[in-house]
Amino acid sequence: MTTAPTAHRAPWRSRNGLELPDRVPRADREAWEARGLCPGADLFTLFRGHALAAPGRDAVVDERGTVSYGELYAEVLRVAALFAEAGLGPRDVIALRLPNGRLAAAAELAVYALGAVALPYPLGGGTRDTLSLLARSRAGGAVLSEPEDLEVASELPWLRAVFTTGTDAPPDAAPDVRRLDRPPSGGPFRPAEPPAAATAPARILVSSGSEAEPKMIAYSHQAMSGGRAAYVRALTGLPPEPGAPALPRPPAAPDSLSLPGPSAPPGPPVTPPRLLVLVPLASSYGSLGVPVALAALGGTLIVRGRFDAVDALRAVVEHRPTHLFGVPTMLRRMADLPRLAGEDTSSLRAVVSSGAALPASTAAACRERFGTPVVTVYGSSDGVNCHTAAPGTPAGDTAGTPDPAVAALRIVRPDGSPAATGEPGEIQAKGPMTPLCYVAAPELDARYRTAGGWVRTGDLGALDAQGRLRVLGRLKNVVIRGGYTISPAEVERELGTHPGIAEAVCVPVPDEEFGERLCACVRPVPGTPAPALGAVTAHLAARGLERRKFPEYLLVLDRMPLRPTGKVCRRTVTARAVASLRTVPDTGAEDFTHTGEIAN
Repeated sequence: MTTAPTAHRAPWRSRNGLELPDRVPRADREAWEARGLCPGADLFTLFRGHALAAPGRDAVVDERGTVSYGELYAEVLRVAALFAEAGLGPRDVIALRLPNGRLAAAAELAVYALGAVALPYPLGGGTRDTLSLLARSRAGGAVLSEPEDLEVASELPWLRAVFTTGTDAPPDAAPDVRRLDRPPSGGPFRPAEPPAAATAPARILVSSGSEAEPKMIAYSHQAMSGGRAAYVRALTGLPPEPGAPALPRPPAAPDSLSLPGPSAPPGPPVTPPRLLVLVPLASSYGSLGVPVALAALGGTLIVRGRFDAVDALRAVVEHRPTHLFGVPTMLRRMADLPRLAGEDTSSLRAVVSSGAALPASTAAACRERFGTPVVTVYGSSDGVNCHTAAPGTPAGDTAGTPDPAVAALRIVRPDGSPAATGEPGEIQAKGPMTPLCYVAAPELDARYRTAGGWVRTGDLGALDAQGRLRVLGRLKNVVIRGGYTISPAEVERELGTHPGIAEAVCVPVPDEEFGERLCACVRPVPGTPAPALGAVTAHLAARGLERRKFPEYLLVLDRMPLRPTGKVCRRTVTARAVASLRTVPDTGAEDFTHTGEIAN
């Protein structure tokens, strides 16, 4: 008789009763720690070490200018003091709904200074996400920058402290809403040494996923600064971190960085990266910003309050990032822009794409426009990662070679047995980046975690003879046409090779005869004519796609709708496709091509 492996440590419990157990077996955690893959310091201690070592280094660049590490450190202690004065502490979850910028970075780091758990989530989506996330996480505090969120905060009785970023709270907001732009009454916060254990929960990542409510996934300090940072180290060319770094002690006066502490042992000089992150820092993809770029790596984080392709291109020219991070839609819009006068993007070492499958035509457009490699990242908030910057065999058109310092991957048959080389199956992941658990959702832990701690991704993939991962699509994201299963991801991948298509999304539309048919929604490359359905299917035929997988409808769009995270909103595209098909003439589905526009 076998028993399931035991969890690593006793569950963390908040003051409001939220429990966060560690679903990874104890032996795995200990093995990663022994190999130096999980640093022994919390995120605030790591950030403080960088601030002490280089207080004048650029930390955050936003529309307001540049903030140094010394300035950001002082701002972190100011915000942490406000949190502490409001009664928040190390056993609290603190929600953060802020636009990208210096305040978002300071507020998240302030949560870590308290030893509390951060719950950042993106703007947009109305008050539904606020009520759902704050209720299920039983958050003790929140920083809310949208007036409608402040209005619903009073509905959550355990929310002890609410902050607004504006100069005045709305008159109908709860009377105890506090301002985050004021000085603390007792001076800067004095963090504990350390404020939290490296194994304690640090940040909750939010993913819309396929659930009715957003999923929440809890990560420890060492999962963020170890496994999650390891993939950023690899794709930025930084040397791997062999273990917890030697850190200077905190200064005697916590609001000043003028007092030097013992320095770390000398080593080869390493230039920290400058990362232009276009996605929301509060998103799962954007979590590479504050806890990784600032706390773990000591780099420079360049952000914009909202995405605009022209503004993003100017930021590349003016702020000289070494790496550009975005979703394919963002990157394609930048690549399609006319060149700026005197445009110089030579600072870029790589363009990094994640959040959605990268079409081959978009990758080619980015390589041509920026003259730099394009790195693709396959991953999710559930603790899955594979990137084409990993050492080993070149990736080609695969998702890359799994990096065990981040997450090992395996392919599993439906019966749970390992798939053979090249055989499709479910992609499962486990490694130093693996999160603790799903938040307030034991049913998700049961559904997506094996007894051995592997994360079930719900994605279909295969590993080739060189160990490279090929992602074949979602197990459940399929179109069933007359009993035949079609993977939209497979068709999208082939449409991405069409030279006249900038973006493509394939969605199901209802059909009386077959149940569902496939509609290809495409945005043409600027300056090229809209493709016809016949030309699209001819291209797919030339690529070797089976005829029964061809889209039977084509919807041509001027713009794709985006979610707050920057990804294409498939729900909106599907609704637009269904609405457009109501005007289809009775000449057969295969003859229909429609041109329309969706406003973002």
